[in-house]
Amino acid sequence: MRRRFVIEAVMVATYGQLLVPSRPVDFVLPYSTVLELYDMKESAEPVMDDPEEDKHVKLKIAELISFFEDPLNRKKIERALQMPWRESSPLLLNDMIQFTIVHGIDNAQYGEYFDPIETELLLTAMKLDIPLLSDQFEFQDRLIEAEVPVQVYDIEDYEFAVEEGLSPAEWETMRDL
Repeated sequence: MRRRFVIEAVMVATYGQLLVPSRPVDFVLPYSTVLELYDMKESAEPVMDDPEEDKHVKLKIAELISFFEDPLNRKKIERALQMPWRESSPLLLNDMIQFTIVHGIDNAQYGEYFDPIETELLLTAMKLDIPLLSDQFEFQDRLIEAEVPVQVYDIEDYEFAVEEGLSPAEWETMRDL
């Protein structure tokens, strides 16, 4: 069974370790975060502070955009965009990683605490009842302060998050690997 997480598309490009999980993962991406990739790719503003890291991340962003623009993947995404909160069919990167695009619709439910992208991430996590991965401590603090009923993991705890929820029998099997 795949472990599902709501995450921003740029984090997948930024954190390479996300693409080598110990068990299958489904990254659920609000479509607005996929659109952000295009802005980041074209922007002269750096994504990362270090110039070498920035160049590498922008290359990974371009690769992720190409993946989403693949004709089969594009078709799956376009179908999801026909209705609010519709999920795409799985976009398979490899046998361990798949993406699901969600056509989230921002609403003002948490507008005073969070920007539109953050709101879509929260609402997607709540609507699908799956945890959220984030690298932003301030965002995580605001989640707690606003008492948003969503489970959030820091990106540094990704492997723990992937393993959490395994039954004891699954732990025994994984230990043998």
